[in-house]
Amino acid sequence: MMKWLLVLVPLAIVLEHVAPGNALLVFAVAALGIVPLAAIMAQATGSLATRLGPGLGGLLNATFGNAAELIIALAALRSGLHDMVKASLAGTIIGNILFVLGVAMLLGGARNGDQTYDARAARTQATMLTLAVIALILPAAYLALVPRAEGQMNSISALIAGIMLVVYLANVAFTLLRSRGDAAAAQAHAGGHDDLHHGPQWSVGKAMLVLLAVTLGIVWLSEILVGTVEAASEAMGFSDAFTGVFVLAVIGGAAEQATAIVAARKNRMDLSMSITLGSGVQLALLVAPLLVLLSYFVGPQPMGLVFGPGLVLSILFSVIIAGQVASDGRSDWLRGVQLLAVYLILATVFFFVPDVAA
Repeated sequence: MMKWLLVLVPLAIVLEHVAPGNALLVFAVAALGIVPLAAIMAQATGSLATRLGPGLGGLLNATFGNAAELIIALAALRSGLHDMVKASLAGTIIGNILFVLGVAMLLGGARNGDQTYDARAARTQATMLTLAVIALILPAAYLALVPRAEGQMNSISALIAGIMLVVYLANVAFTLLRSRGDAAAAQAHAGGHDDLHHGPQWSVGKAMLVLLAVTLGIVWLSEILVGTVEAASEAMGFSDAFTGVFVLAVIGGAAEQATAIVAARKNRMDLSMSITLGSGVQLALLVAPLLVLLSYFVGPQPMGLVFGPGLVLSILFSVIIAGQVASDGRSDWLRGVQLLAVYLILATVFFFVPDVAA
C-alpha cells in the first residue's frame, strides 16, 4: 500500500543536490521517504519475531532501528554538536516509551480491547530504564552540587559509561537465554494465522538481508535530515531543542514505531512492549555510553553524560509512568491516552520554553 512512497527515497537524494537551498522541501521528502522503509523493516522484523520469539525479535528491531540514531549522532559528534546529540538521544527515549507505546496501546486497545503481555519481561525492561535514568541523572546532580568538579566530569562519565555497557551486555545475555523458550512458543503460535503482516513470511536469512538493506537506506535519509534540520526548523518556527527532542526523535524512530504499532493492532502486545521498552533501554545503556567513549576518538573534544535539567526530568517522568503502565501485564486504550497526554505536556513545555533543555 505504501510501496509508491519508495520513489521519495531517490527523490530526496536528488533534491539534496539539485535544491540545496530549499531545506524544508528536502527535509519533508526525506522524512516521508523513511515511512515505506520503516514499513518494510516492520515486515522483516515481524518475520523474525514469529520464528525467534518476541524477546529476540524486539531486540533485533531495536538494534536495527537505533542504527540510524547512532550514525546520526556520530556525524554530530564529528562536528562537536554535543547538545544536539543529547537532545536527540533523550527525545528518542521519551518518544519510544511515551509516544510509540501510547499510540500502540491506544490503537491496539481500541481494536482488541484489553491486551496482555509478559509482565515479568516488561518489568525487567522498566527496571533497566530506571537504572539508566540513575546513570544519566547522577552526573548532572553531582555537577550541580559540586560545581568545581566540572573538570572531572569526563572521567566520571567514561567510568559510568563502562558500567552501563556491562549492564546492557548482561541484559542481552538474559534476553537471549529467555528467547530460547519464547522461540518454541512462537513457532507453535506461527502455526496459526497471527502474523504481523499479510503475505508470506520471510525466511530468517532473507529477513536479515532486508533489514540490513533497509537500515542503510534509513541511515542515508537520516543523514540528509540532519543536514537540513537547522534550516528546516527555522522555516517551521521551531526551536533547536523542540526539533531535536520531538521532531527528529519521531522521524528517527519510525522503524520501531511502525513495528510496535502493527504488532499491537495484531494483538501481539508482548512484541510491542519488547520493541518500545527495549529500544529505550538500548539507547540509554548502549548508544549513549558508546557515544561517550567514542567521543574520545571522534570530534574536537570528549562528550560527558551531563544532560540538561529539562532533559533529565523529562526522561525521569517518562520512565516513572512507563514503569507503572508496564507493571501488571495488561494494557488498554485508556493507558495509551495517558502516555500520550504526558508526551503532549512535555512537547508543550519544550515548544513554549525552549531553554528548558539547557
